[in-house]
Amino acid sequence: MSTPLHVKLLKTVYRVVVDNLFAILAVGAAAAVVQRASPATALALARAIRPVHWLLALLGAAAGAKLWRMGRPKDVYLVEYGCFRPKPWYRAPFATCLEHAHLMPYLVDEESVSFAIRLLARSGLGEETCVPDAYHYMPPDRSLKASRDETELVIFSAVDEVFARSTVRPEEIDVLIVNCSIFTPTPVFADMVVNRYKLRADVRNVNLSGMGCSAGLVSVGLAKNLLQVAPPGTHVLIVSTEILSSQYYVGTERAMLLPNCLFRMGAAAMILSNSPERARFRLTRAVRTVTAARDADYRCVFQEEDDKGNTGIRLSKDLATTAGHALKSNIAAFGPLVLPASEQLLVALSFLKRKLLRGRAKVRLYRPDFRTAFEHICIHAGGRGVIDEVQRGLGLSDEDVEASRMTLHRFGNTSSSSVLYELAYLEAKGTMKKGDRVWMISFGAGFDCNSVAWECVKPAADADGPWADCIHRYPVQLPETAKDMSDS
Repeated sequence: MSTPLHVKLLKTVYRVVVDNLFAILAVGAAAAVVQRASPATALALARAIRPVHWLLALLGAAAGAKLWRMGRPKDVYLVEYGCFRPKPWYRAPFATCLEHAHLMPYLVDEESVSFAIRLLARSGLGEETCVPDAYHYMPPDRSLKASRDETELVIFSAVDEVFARSTVRPEEIDVLIVNCSIFTPTPVFADMVVNRYKLRADVRNVNLSGMGCSAGLVSVGLAKNLLQVAPPGTHVLIVSTEILSSQYYVGTERAMLLPNCLFRMGAAAMILSNSPERARFRLTRAVRTVTAARDADYRCVFQEEDDKGNTGIRLSKDLATTAGHALKSNIAAFGPLVLPASEQLLVALSFLKRKLLRGRAKVRLYRPDFRTAFEHICIHAGGRGVIDEVQRGLGLSDEDVEASRMTLHRFGNTSSSSVLYELAYLEAKGTMKKGDRVWMISFGAGFDCNSVAWECVKPAADADGPWADCIHRYPVQLPETAKDMSDS
């Protein structure tokens, strides 16, 4: 049911007044002073102050402003980003998945095949999601060579894209951060990138693993900490991916079959800097929450062997609920940093009301409206259940989560790179404007939740990204799903 017009008007007036309370009070105080003091009095006071004192006051103000700028952390900017765009021959339509499963009865039994197909049909994935070459073999090629081939394909494509879209050259990269959760060969991915692009000998490189789908935003937080203390003009290259070839699960445990159904190939690269030159987005906040102290959260996404010795990733049936709880903890730290005063006041009043009426009445805490702080929200496309849980928890509309659902439909769960595909969707649709604020949310093994906030400095000049050949077909209508896929 739509909100009445007079209620919308009252909310608007309330937000304008509360969010600008200090400015209103300052203007009122200044007006009162001007009204009380006559022009002659003000002129006489100005003449009484000697010119040297005016000069000292101005110099003091300039010095204070300079010291304030030197003392505050440097701003961090996203210069450019690029995503891997798979070719059509990597597609894995549902019919192909079903055919392959039936041709491999020695690996997967009929009951597991039926479960996987039902899951796929209600997962939110479309018919154009892509898997690596290794998945197209029967049985799947889980060799080291297949994994390396996939790694070079997706990582080099994403890095080539980000360099092509920006004016930053490889020799300008000072720090390299590469993240991939499961597959970590020797030499590591960071060295692979250094070798391919002939980065400088003094480049500082970090390789992150085991952090799951949140590793991309964890890398942004790490880059932020490095850039705030680095010399001006420092550039950081971040590469986020998940390599699937060696991780295909060939057992019958349903909780371990889920990754086979949901994860798809993908990668993204970002160039960050502490210089506003050539910047497209400004990083405003980055908050990470880790809930690994709780046993259930720690084992929510867990790599292990099944009872037959097959290695895979076990996804808990409580994954969406766990993500919801982690998001609440994250919001407790993130909300006060980004929400306007009007929303924070309502939250504080609801806390006060609950405390005063404790034991006499059940008081529901106010749910802040994050749409007052952000124009766009990118929720990690981890699965339909995760997106649904966040949408319900934050009270978001279908339009607010469109980028997440369409990314899941077109590309599947690409792990830590998914939020960049969502950002590319928003820009391809032309909805990103200068000054718009973006909230990225990711979840990962551990369990942890990350929130990163950006402000758009310069929207993309074109839509030539991963959505270039299909954006005209989106958004698409998604089929209805059962209330809980785990009931299958």
